[in-house]
Amino acid sequence: SLVDGDKLRFDFSHDEVISKADIDKIEGMVNRKILGNTKVHTDVTDIETAKKNGAMALFGEKYGDTVRVLTMGKDDFSVELCGGTHVNQLGDIGLFRITSEGGIAAGVRRIEAMSGYDAYQFDKQTEDSLSEIAQMTKSSNAQAVEKVAQLIKQQKALEKQIATFQKQLASNQGDELVDQAEDVNGVKLLSTVVEGVSGKDLRDIADKLKDKLGSAVVVLAAVSGDKVSLVAGVTKDLTDKYQAGKILNHVATQVGGKGGGRADMAQGGGTQPENIESALASVKDLI
Repeated sequence: SLVDGDKLRFDFSHDEVISKADIDKIEGMVNRKILGNTKVHTDVTDIETAKKNGAMALFGEKYGDTVRVLTMGKDDFSVELCGGTHVNQLGDIGLFRITSEGGIAAGVRRIEAMSGYDAYQFDKQTEDSLSEIAQMTKSSNAQAVEKVAQLIKQQKALEKQIATFQKQLASNQGDELVDQAEDVNGVKLLSTVVEGVSGKDLRDIADKLKDKLGSAVVVLAAVSGDKVSLVAGVTKDLTDKYQAGKILNHVATQVGGKGGGRADMAQGGGTQPENIESALASVKDLI
């Protein structure tokens, strides 16, 4: 723990996260006492007398035979053993603000707080950030949170629409790709890059192509930036001779990656999209 004139760090035993509501209650209680501006009383006495009078001794702290006792607030609101104080009256603290709360070990929580002008600066920075958000969202500070919530809701709806459109696009491409299958030693082979779809849509396309082709080996790739997604599918009648996992690894190693799966379906990826065309073309050598 740490206490100085403008900030503190306090570690204490507690098994749960301190909720935002409880933090607000603590801040409110402390700031009300500060506004009360009662005098801070300092007494020097022996430790046993101090404890009998209700002084709080912090676990882990070492105290001598003679101790300093600080009493703050009306009705002895706070009575603690302390090495000293920076204030004569509670109003000297000015403002109290908890800036963070978190766990540092099992059953141990930590709060950090500021007081006085540092606390004011912390609040001012928070207000300035809120003002920037309000300006970006064309709202007032009071309406900024509601506006951001609306934007997040709209974004989620748009992402859902995009996912639906991508599935429709993937389905349409699956129909078009059937005509690209070629005969290699009596086996239908489709080995190609699918444009404009995500890696997770490749498997659905591969399953659809296997159904449409009836008997085939299908190897599909999707490229996004420097990432390559791969899927290999083999219809059940051909798995004794061709395993999807082996085919996929043959392609994946050529694009700086790896993969795995069952005999009829395998997935993987790589990080060298510049090699994907030659890697897909090499599947013919396996058939």
